[in-house]
Amino acid sequence: TITSIKQHKGQIPLTVITAYDALFASLFDQRVDIILVGDSLNMSFNAKPDTLSASIEVMLYHTKAVCAGAKETFIVCDMPFGTYTDEKMALHNASLVYSQTNAHAVKIEGGVSRAHIIKALTQNSIAVMGHIGLMPQYVRSEGGYKVRGRSEEDILALIEDAKAVEEAGAFSVVIEGVVEEAARRISEAISIPTIG
Repeated sequence: TITSIKQHKGQIPLTVITAYDALFASLFDQRVDIILVGDSLNMSFNAKPDTLSASIEVMLYHTKAVCAGAKETFIVCDMPFGTYTDEKMALHNASLVYSQTNAHAVKIEGGVSRAHIIKALTQNSIAVMGHIGLMPQYVRSEGGYKVRGRSEEDILALIEDAKAVEEAGAFSVVIEGVVEEAARRISEAISIPTIG
């Protein structure tokens, strides 16, 4: 549950894996804290160069499969690129995740710039996991996959992103592709669990 996940903060690290099908999910059911159905399936299943062409239909299909295989584990569906550009669209697509799958939450990439989207979802009873740092859905606009947190200015921006995500109502946040010192400082700056 979200409550038990939040209780991990400062205690036992969360164990999170990514799965895309029922068989793999069943192998980890009750052995991990969270299973993420990541839009990275676009690269691993479809041999695409990035995650950007994953659709909500594809994510719904794979999330249903994971939910069928892992009946006792907290499951998060990655919201694919272009499905949460505004509050109305985000609520519509996240509602599809809730109505068509048994996922417990959705994951949204972005910090300060996406806080209003996270807030709109959480205010409508949709649990959200945030995602900051290296964000694969930004690969083209940022000119590739770039490690974050190498300067004091960037660390402070990442802390601001994490705080915005928390204040918007996210129950946890993925910190991807961030140097260790920056990740530590981000984790210390917020009260929700960090993953990554």
